Formats: sequence, C-alpha cells, structure tokens
Amino acid sequence: MDKDDPVFPQFPAGFRFGTSTAAYQIEGAATEDGKGPSIWDTFSHQPGRIANGDTGDVACDHYHRWPEDVALMKELGAEGYRFSISWPRVLPTGKGEVNRAGLDFYDRLVDSLLEAGVKPMVTLYHWDLPQALQEDGGWLNRDTIEHFASYADIVGRRLADRVEHWIPVNEPNVVTMLGHAIGTHAPGRALLFDALWVAHHLLVGHGRAAIALREAGATSVGCANNHAPIWPASDSDADVGAAKLFDALWNGTFIEAMLLGRYPADLAPILEDLVEPGDMATIRQPLDFYGVNYYNPLKVAAAPEDAAMPFEMLDLLGYPTTDFGWPIVPTALREWLIMFRARYRAALPPIMITEAGCSYDDGPDADGVVDDQRRIDYLDAHLRAVATAIERGVDVRGFYTWSLMDNFEWAEGFKQRFGLVHVDYDTQVRTPKKSFRWYADMIAAQPSANAPAEG
Repeated sequence: MDKDDPVFPQFPAGFRFGTSTAAYQIEGAATEDGKGPSIWDTFSHQPGRIANGDTGDVACDHYHRWPEDVALMKELGAEGYRFSISWPRVLPTGKGEVNRAGLDFYDRLVDSLLEAGVKPMVTLYHWDLPQALQEDGGWLNRDTIEHFASYADIVGRRLADRVEHWIPVNEPNVVTMLGHAIGTHAPGRALLFDALWVAHHLLVGHGRAAIALREAGATSVGCANNHAPIWPASDSDADVGAAKLFDALWNGTFIEAMLLGRYPADLAPILEDLVEPGDMATIRQPLDFYGVNYYNPLKVAAAPEDAAMPFEMLDLLGYPTTDFGWPIVPTALREWLIMFRARYRAALPPIMITEAGCSYDDGPDADGVVDDQRRIDYLDAHLRAVATAIERGVDVRGFYTWSLMDNFEWAEGFKQRFGLVHVDYDTQVRTPKKSFRWYADMIAAQPSANAPAEG
C-alpha cells in the first residue's frame, strides 16, 4: 500500500456494502417444517461426492439461529445482505402446494433484517433444485422453467414489498459446467457440451422469473454471474483459440444473452437448435443491476486431440494463493471491470459485486481471537481494485463479500472457510474474525457513513 493511500479504500456516497450467503450452505434443518429434499441433499449423501463425507444437513444451523446471525449483521454495520431462498423449503416438490412454514421463515427473516437496518437482496435459485423436479429431468426439462416462474411469483408476491434487490439465478455457468458438464457438483451429470441445454433453460428461467417478480411488485431485478478473465497459456494459435472458446462459454454465453439477446458467434451454431421462438427476448429482460461474482482469472490451454473437451485448465503460477489454491489477482478484477464497461457500454446497467472473497482456515487462538490478516489483505486489495475502476468511469454500486460466515462449501464440504465469522461446526458458536472488525471499520470510515442527515 502506498504511504499516501487512505487507511481504508474510499467509495462514493450511497455505495452499498454487504455480505452474501446461500440457503443450502448455512440453513441446515434439511427435513424440518415440511421442507422437501433438494439435489444437494441427495448429492451430498452419495459416497465419495463431498470431501470428508460432509453434508448440509445441519450446516450453520441458520434456520434456528437466524436471530443471532442478524444481530451479527447489525454489529457489522453492512447495509445489505444477499441470501437465497430454498426452493424446496417453499415448494417441497418444486410445484403445487406452498409450504407455509417455509415461506413464513423467510418473511420473518426479511422483517428482522429491515429492523436491523440491513436491506435484503434475495436470490431465488442458488443451486438447490427440488429433487422431485430433478427426477423429471431437472434443468434439462423445459417444464422446469415454468415451475421456476411460478415459484418466483409465489415468493415475489409475499416479499417484493420489502426486498430491495432480486436475483433469479446464481451463477448459471457454474450450474451448467460443474453440475452438468463435468459432474463435480449436484446433480452430478457429465454431459460435456450437451450441458448447454441446461445453460439455455437457466437463462430462459432467469427471464421468466424476472417477469414474474416485476409483476409481483419487485422494483430491482438483476443477476449474479460468475465471471473470470480468461488468460491463454501461451501465444500459440491453439492456446489462444482454446481460451477464446472457453471465454465464450464461461463469460460470453451469459453476458451476451442477458445484455444483447444473442449468443456468442463462436457458439451460435451449437446453441441455435436449443432456441425456441421468443426465448432470446425473454432472456434479455431489462436489468436494474448486473451482478458480478469474482474470484480469480483462469489459465486455459488447448487440450490434446484425444481429450473430451478442447481446452484444459492450468495452474496460474507466480501469484499468491488462498487456502483453496486460487490465485490472488486483484488487478485482474479492476481490468475486467474496465473492459466490461468498454465492451458493452450502453447495454450495461450499474454493476454490483455480488460475491468476492477468499478461503483461509484460520481458527480461534487460545484467547478466542481469529487472526485472519490474509483475508483483510485480500478484501482491502480487491476493494481498492473496485474503487480504481469506479474512478475510471465504471458504474459499480456495491460490494457483497463472500461470506458472512464459514459454511458448507459444496464439494469441499467444511474444509474451506470463507467467512467473516468463524463457525465451530460442533458447537455452532459464532466468533467474529479480525476481518469482521476490519470490514465494520472500513464501512464506518466511508464519507457517506459520517455525512449529516438531510432535512
């Protein structure tokens, strides 16, 4: 850090600081109060799928401990909280009769957040598809789109009067690639390029849900897409071509469909058979914000000729890494945001960083202190990258760090800890880490936080 830099990164007045979580990763209560099973309930109980055989059956027990968690958010001083609603908690089979106990839970949570001065950002689908719908084909079945739109309508009509921002689908590229192309996430399919059916159905589902939410009274609907700079392994034509194709798959498929109503030219020939009349117009719903989930760049090389896929991922060497092994490249976030604005300009709505964070396995010391200085350094560097992008003309309105608390990290189980709050999974004791205190101080140090109230 330059000696002339302010102690904390500085942001414009009104910039929204928040935290993020997802239902399956924190709620637990997997079979309580009428909740139906999701594909992650099923997947996590299959031997060999999750590290150490972990499941989200209990997770952080947020379903019972939510008042304590809301109190932590109030203490943090963050004005926004992004969380997801469990589809099978509201509709146990994904359709049909509403489980009132499930919907009431989220109603209480929203009210409590507002009382604490925390504005809700709700994700409708953060990967926990009802298992009953999966047995009917899941996202490969176009009928799932209509069930999703109906679910969006139900939740919207209950909560739209109090929820600030809505996200229909979290990271449709991750659902497509990890869940259906290579099978390391639920539902564990390995369809390779045939998984593009899932991508298209998720995108149409996003559009149908956006329409339903607005009809129910939602005033701000966006997205949360996982984006990464794609770096070729070398300057060879083969590696550059492989990186270009992967960039189209990982980034372009979702950006161009949502913002421009079309698929990337490199992929159009293999996607055109999936598109029904009206689909692209449905996908291209007006977005009130574009959510970016950012973690790290990806290094891509051309795969051997006999490989199942034409590209392969390589380690990005020469950078420090998190305990997950992910490279730490905050300048890549800055440059990606600047490029994003330059490429899409008028088509691009205001941006929110809807996820960014790091995994470090720091636990309490003998005095109960969790000294996670590496997370503080990570957040400071990435927030400064965002602040610089704003100075250079990128309209970024918020930063929601992943995550409020340590939680079930999908296929990694409980090995990876992303939280500002440490969770002891045996006792469920919550311990705010040093990064929690730093984030709270950073928020309090913003000029807007100390501005006198008007009127």
